[in-house]
Amino acid sequence: MTTALNILLIEDNEDIRESTAEILQLAGYNVIDADNGKTGLELAQVKLPDLILCDIMMPELDGYGVLYMLGKNSETANIPFIFLTAKAERMDMRKGMEMGADDYLVKPFDDVELLNAVESRLSKKQKQEQFYSKSIEELSTLVSGTAGLKELQKLIQERKIRPVKKKQIIYYEGDMVSGIYLVLSGKVKTFKMSADGRELLTGMHGAEEYFGVPALLLNEPYAETAEALEDATICQLPKEMIDELLSRYPDVARQFIRILSNKLLDKEEQLLQLAYHSVRKRMADVLLRLIKTEAEGEQVVLRVSRDNLAAMAGMATETVSRILSDFKEEGLIERKGGQIIILSQLKLQQMKN
Repeated sequence: MTTALNILLIEDNEDIRESTAEILQLAGYNVIDADNGKTGLELAQVKLPDLILCDIMMPELDGYGVLYMLGKNSETANIPFIFLTAKAERMDMRKGMEMGADDYLVKPFDDVELLNAVESRLSKKQKQEQFYSKSIEELSTLVSGTAGLKELQKLIQERKIRPVKKKQIIYYEGDMVSGIYLVLSGKVKTFKMSADGRELLTGMHGAEEYFGVPALLLNEPYAETAEALEDATICQLPKEMIDELLSRYPDVARQFIRILSNKLLDKEEQLLQLAYHSVRKRMADVLLRLIKTEAEGEQVVLRVSRDNLAAMAGMATETVSRILSDFKEEGLIERKGGQIIILSQLKLQQMKN
């Protein structure tokens, strides 16, 4: 017989706590409940539940305080954590997600919303290992010596995987650096806003690529905004842990400097193309760069908006539409809805050269 999973419910409102616990128990979960944050934190550290549901506004210790203290303990830091809140303002949600919350349920919620959120988080935790990319495994080659490998393994084990929805902001330009990020699946774009409100794309990051590295190495606020281009899965390497690895193991520092150098070379190439290449060559280059992060093979399907293509190529959206129409007539691409199907990478490469 399968052992029932344990859920810790921290909620100061007695009616909500009892009704939520009843729903979870009827669904087959064991429920441990607490009526304030301090008691809930103590239970979490002793019981080590499979998932935590926690209200934000509570006596003794609020939900943010509970989440913060859980993150300080390696045994509780990776427990899936869902906030229960009546406050749906963006800043409240953003604060919780930045601190490591996995999801939000806005009160009042119904049975289906509650169970879907719980099942989704538990499922993601069970499948967590399959999301670790080759980049994570290859980090072990960055550190020489047994001590370094142990420290790195600890960092990997304590890291929490975070799903982000399309158009969800990961951090804003000007935010204090909290760490660097690794894309496990999907795509993330980084951009700056011009004085006239235009979006200037600075990077596109696919699976197994890092972003936020320059801010961490310079110990300065993020110089750009990071946003999920599509539904994605990312993980954060916290600043404090990376700083420690960088100071103790020079090989790690050299690897991140290498990553940063490659990004700078890519940006230099993009600037040269913006300055000297025709709009057709620039569009061909953008499509080829997207293919590089998407997949290999002669025919590739890209899902990217005209606005993002325009930002990457440094041209107006009307120009993007005209060039894509030309490429279609020339048999280089096909278009189906919001998809661009690349028919000939070779011809695009020849055009770029």
